[in-house]
Amino acid sequence: QRQLYPGEQVTVYDEHAGWSFVKARAHGYVGYIQSQQLRPPNQAPSTHYISVPISHSYGQCDMKSGITALLVMGSQLQNLQEETGFIKTQFGWVPKQHVQALSDPPSDPVAVAEKLLGVPYLWGGDSALGIDCSGLVRLSHMICAHNCPADSDLQQSALGAVLPPDAPLQRGDLVFWKGHVALMISEETLIHANAHRMSVTYEALSEAISRIALAGEGDVVLKKRLLL
Repeated sequence: QRQLYPGEQVTVYDEHAGWSFVKARAHGYVGYIQSQQLRPPNQAPSTHYISVPISHSYGQCDMKSGITALLVMGSQLQNLQEETGFIKTQFGWVPKQHVQALSDPPSDPVAVAEKLLGVPYLWGGDSALGIDCSGLVRLSHMICAHNCPADSDLQQSALGAVLPPDAPLQRGDLVFWKGHVALMISEETLIHANAHRMSVTYEALSEAISRIALAGEGDVVLKKRLLL
């Protein structure tokens, strides 16, 4: 299972008793969503996205006005109007400090992942409300405008070039176990969403390898490097 971001586009196949059967255009997952959470398609393209883990939109250009939506990193926004400190979006007024233009993405997926340190682990999660290993990798690369599949097995086959088992690792490299993936922040340390700590954490690669093997979950199966 996976989650949808606010502003994400879906195709609706059926609607019954307040529920819609949809397909996410970004990663192809299908499932049911409450129909009231859907908005009619808007021809205006998204221009910005939420660049911090969690933000709010407000009913007015005022942080003391009522909250209209909870927005997570990766939420797609249409910039309809700008005022001092805020932009007006399809969800309401959002603080400018919390948004970034889609036309100016960051270049370091690891720096994006590090913004999510401490986020609780959630199987199938894709956001700061809860995230899993492949969700962290996908969100980090999506923010940097890199195409990235939703699940670790697909990421293993689609992303980057295979490294020799004994190759020195560097920032941004991906390390795969069966059913798990981590991002290297340096040659010896990784960041990953993991059920061992039930959160996004740093961990020494050597410790992760030993711990995962000791738990009977196998050895590293592949190391890859993105060619950007």
